[in-house]
Amino acid sequence: MPFMPRIAVAADATVARRTSSSASLRKLVFGAALALSASTSFAATQLNVGTVVWIGYGPFYVAEAMDMYKKYNLSVKLQVFSDPALIPAALAGGSVQGAMVTYDQVIGQVAKGMAQKVVMPIDYSNGGDAIVASKSITKVSEFKGKKIGFNPLSPSDFLLSYALKTNNLTDKDITPVNMTPEAVPAAMASGQMPIGVTYEPSLSQIVSQGGGQKYHVVFSSKDAPGLIADVLVFNEKFIKSNPKEIDGVMRAYLDGMAYMKAKPEESAKIIGKFMGVSAKEVKEQLSGVYNIPLNEMPKAFKPAKETTSYYGSGEVIGNLLKAKGQIDKIPPTESTVDAQFVNALQAK
Repeated sequence: MPFMPRIAVAADATVARRTSSSASLRKLVFGAALALSASTSFAATQLNVGTVVWIGYGPFYVAEAMDMYKKYNLSVKLQVFSDPALIPAALAGGSVQGAMVTYDQVIGQVAKGMAQKVVMPIDYSNGGDAIVASKSITKVSEFKGKKIGFNPLSPSDFLLSYALKTNNLTDKDITPVNMTPEAVPAAMASGQMPIGVTYEPSLSQIVSQGGGQKYHVVFSSKDAPGLIADVLVFNEKFIKSNPKEIDGVMRAYLDGMAYMKAKPEESAKIIGKFMGVSAKEVKEQLSGVYNIPLNEMPKAFKPAKETTSYYGSGEVIGNLLKAKGQIDKIPPTESTVDAQFVNALQAK
């Protein structure tokens, strides 16, 4: 639903006890006006932000748990989706005002006419997304003719497509099995399929099976740094009408990053509680993701061939999405990003 400021007004403010004294009446009315003014001034803007359980979003989890948004007159609720492919539609429909998605999702939405733009880089997967296979399968070229479980139209699908293409294979060379990343560990453990594509924390669940002797990572996002990039996205209309709120969300995120650096043990507990894993597992999973610090954020918006730039990764992503028939045309990178907020924060 569209965001609305929450204004706390006493329920009986307009039905106050009557008095025969006009001076008392004026005092009462004046007092009520002051109370309304004060509550309006300090009311927090409520924002719903779509997310999934992903280690790279740790600073947002910390910010919510520590109520770091309050400092910026915001109340932010993270709405968790079990399927990341559902988030762009929720953003377009207004049930969430902001979203954490992967950059390939943004390209797909903009190509379909949605005015959604990246306002801030969050992280890029550095091994946290991976294709896992039984020990007997040692390279991508051996995927031919095999069943592979993955979530269509998601980062898992994109990573798999990229791996296949770089090894002279296509999706026609495999037998796809539709399932969410969270369902992959159980499906592989049951012997339904030898290969699965998923991300943390499901990734660790798979490779730890059988004492680490049953499955291993064959291809991961570490093989293509920046290709799977997580971003903070808002609709263009919301960006124009709510710049202060967006700035506050970003500042709270940076505060969350600072807290993680200053208090890693406490942060690991907070993130673990949100993700449903132990603090020890959080620390292990953090090695598979790179959260981009503020001083490096502007680079993502600048034209470059490297996949750590949206221009570089966007070209690769766009071509893959078009080849798979997911989009008809590749949108210009400029139509998918808005660097004004990062530039403003960087300048201060």
